[in-house]
Amino acid sequence: MNRSVILSTFRFVGALIVLVGSTTLTEALEITPVKSPGGIEAWLVEDHKNPIITIRASFAGGSRTDPPGKPGLAYLVSGLLDEGAGNLDSPTFQKVLEENSISLSFNTRTDTFSTSLSTLTETSEKAFHLMRLAMTEPRFDAEPFARIRSQVIAGLRSRRENPKRIAGRVWWKAAFPDHPYGMARRGTEATLAQITKDDLQAYVKSQFVRQGLFIGVVGDITPERLSQVLDQVFGTLPLHSEAPTIKTTTPAAVGETMIVERPLPQSVVVFGHKGILRDDPDWYAATVLFEILAGGFGSRLTEEIREKRGLTYGVSAYPLPLDYVGLVVGSVSTMNARVRESINLVRQIWGEFGEHGPTDQEVRDAKAYINGSYGLRFTDSGTIAGLLTAVQRSKLGIDYINRRPDLIEAVSLEDLRRVAKRLFKVDELTFAIVGKPDGVYPTRPAPDPES
Repeated sequence: MNRSVILSTFRFVGALIVLVGSTTLTEALEITPVKSPGGIEAWLVEDHKNPIITIRASFAGGSRTDPPGKPGLAYLVSGLLDEGAGNLDSPTFQKVLEENSISLSFNTRTDTFSTSLSTLTETSEKAFHLMRLAMTEPRFDAEPFARIRSQVIAGLRSRRENPKRIAGRVWWKAAFPDHPYGMARRGTEATLAQITKDDLQAYVKSQFVRQGLFIGVVGDITPERLSQVLDQVFGTLPLHSEAPTIKTTTPAAVGETMIVERPLPQSVVVFGHKGILRDDPDWYAATVLFEILAGGFGSRLTEEIREKRGLTYGVSAYPLPLDYVGLVVGSVSTMNARVRESINLVRQIWGEFGEHGPTDQEVRDAKAYINGSYGLRFTDSGTIAGLLTAVQRSKLGIDYINRRPDLIEAVSLEDLRRVAKRLFKVDELTFAIVGKPDGVYPTRPAPDPES
């Protein structure tokens, strides 16, 4: 399907969203705020058509709170929490999950540590109990500890051969050499070897707290029952975190080029510079701009680099708002002989877009696509529950899903041209390249991606 057909479809859907508004989104979800007797809050979307309950909970912290010298701690914890808790060892815990069709998982990102639970209504009490045990009484027994750590190390060894992963590590280490954002989320073999059971227990104690906790729930549960479940699962958690304060930062590497030579037929390039935070008033303008610049087929980067010249199968760029820095990041891969041409095109398009901004037609198409495709996100309970936590965490308001199309539509062409000048700084782009690029030379040594 070509882009004109896709855009026509999404213009129609977007028009429907504008016309029927909350009937399409918010009212269909019927988001209900719930507060437990103990003061724990959650957003609930009731759905009694199927006997399934999904919970997503997000804690502040993530890998940025790994202690000095022990990157990978949060990632290791996330792999161990369902390996035994309370009086249930790892095999028993896993058996109870399987026999009751309970899905319980944990995940760490740069700024968050999250948990996800999906359970049948009839076994939900058991599921809630296991979720609480995993967060409050994890065992960290020797056998699963050694096994999961070995799995993580095996994954690290495999990732050493991934050029995009290497380029990403080089870029992040150069950008944040003295900040937690520059640490390896999965750690290294050396740092993982230093982590002890005491470290795991200390992390859980300091990170699983009610401050910075956001909860989204979808499914076959009433507000009344959920209010009790919230205290049951999360009520014994401490109120505040003992984690150290993280400072606002900015990329240290500005306008640099770094190369990690590898005997590869293609080179992978990761690039980026400072961006904006999620609460910046220009966020919605940035959303539209990146759809125009790098939103897929028909976007400027894809059209010029892939479609017209056939330099790559994929080029991307997007805003990445972390808690303590806003970034703009992207990537492209191409034959070694054409890396220089590809980088020059990225620079050229970046600079022209920053100087002149988008056209009126590009803006209309981008808004139609963004608003027309937004409702397609609400496809399953896990996605919806995750969206509920993300909206809370960003303090966007319970009516955000309904307001978002209007926020996108309200961005003017003048706004977009102003924000483009602010956001796209071609001279600040830093490139990390892995491969053997012809005619491209480093401006500084690349940091060790394995440290």
